[in-house]
Amino acid sequence: MTKVNGAKISILVLLVLMAIYLVAIGQIVWALLTAGDELWFAPIMGVALVVFPLLGVIYVIKDLRFVADSNRLVAQLAEAGELPEDTLPKLPSGRSERAAADADFEQWKARVEAEPNDWRNWVLLALAYRESGDTVRARRTMRQAIAMERTRN
Repeated sequence: MTKVNGAKISILVLLVLMAIYLVAIGQIVWALLTAGDELWFAPIMGVALVVFPLLGVIYVIKDLRFVADSNRLVAQLAEAGELPEDTLPKLPSGRSERAAADADFEQWKARVEAEPNDWRNWVLLALAYRESGDTVRARRTMRQAIAMERTRN
């Protein structure tokens, strides 16, 4: 049984709200699309009311897929006993102390530099970026690991 966390619940709620939105504005969109020549901009507004939420849905689905793939790779490392033990000192908030995380980061960077073709090293580097508070690089690095793992299979 998988554990449901707050992020998953939030995403599901967001998807349900988007679906309700799409259904609820259906009549408004139809009215705008069939308004006639007196409101020349109405069809543009109608299309925008549909397109923008659909782009949001596509983004959420893409992000859900990223999270699922990331969790799958981390789970594979955990099952193989390859995840390092979390020994970093913690702040009262539960986050790792930045200086300790930054110092720990160097070993994971060195592993990637030594073996750049092993997706496992990229996953560990992504986790180190996250612990150091660099979410953008963590996500970029995890995407690299996902791509490498996919081409391996």
